[in-house]
Amino acid sequence: MILMTVKPRLTDTRLSARMPSMSGVQIVTLTTDFGLADPYVGAMRGVILSIIPHAQLVDITHEIPPQEIRQTAFVLYAVWPFFPPRTIHLVVVDPGVGSRRRPIAGQTAHGLFVGPDNGVFSYVMAQEPVNALVELVDPQYRLAQVSQTFHGRDIFAPAAAHLAAGVPLHRLGPAVHDPVMLAPPALSVSPGRISGEVLCIDHFGNAITSIGRLSWDGAVLSLEPAFAANGSSGARIPAAQASVSMAGRELRGVRRTYADVDAGEVLALVGSTGHLELAVREGSGADALDLQPGDVVVLRW
Repeated sequence: MILMTVKPRLTDTRLSARMPSMSGVQIVTLTTDFGLADPYVGAMRGVILSIIPHAQLVDITHEIPPQEIRQTAFVLYAVWPFFPPRTIHLVVVDPGVGSRRRPIAGQTAHGLFVGPDNGVFSYVMAQEPVNALVELVDPQYRLAQVSQTFHGRDIFAPAAAHLAAGVPLHRLGPAVHDPVMLAPPALSVSPGRISGEVLCIDHFGNAITSIGRLSWDGAVLSLEPAFAANGSSGARIPAAQASVSMAGRELRGVRRTYADVDAGEVLALVGSTGHLELAVREGSGADALDLQPGDVVVLRW
């Protein structure tokens, strides 16, 4: 739980004296585990708009399960390629708030990323080279008073806003060379067999796995591994002849769409992220198969 112990003091001259003029609209996305019933998201939005009033704020989600760093990493991985290259991605899922974990910001060719150094950017960094990474220590780019329990408002939101306003990344603090990285999701490819794991469960109960990215080539699925820490190469999979096993169950075939089966039937299909998913048409695949993140999933053909 986040305790609102310090007033934001948005009239402080540290903010108002530095309000920039904008020649265009800058996009800042927000991803948190705060939910929407409390004032936390609103406070962060207010801080950003006090610094850069013309920013376009885009809420990715505020419904990450509390402290779920791996799911956060996957959500960011799934959405960042669809935003313009200058987008600022602000992520606050921060179980280590107030501890010695570092606040960081990084830049890639496709955007800037601001948040805690706890692994939330791991899956993006695995796909996109990081050109620069800094620790957010310069007090000019924080609120005047910093709560020990709400760095999202007092450190991350101001940093994202100043970056959106054109402040160079290097001005915010010293370089970081050793960011915290999550272990890559399990993914092993061998002849006739791919072993992966459940990465997360979405709102509909679809169990999204690490077996991806998959694309259709006629009746064959082509795999270009998204997470290939073990040097896994690609594969060609005859979808109709494939089987998927998990949690003591086996499904025959990989489908193109939910409509390929009857209502209530369990299926394996390629979801919108290009990853293998386990689902139920008009139901919850995770509930029907008793699946949780980390469960092993094996695709054979």
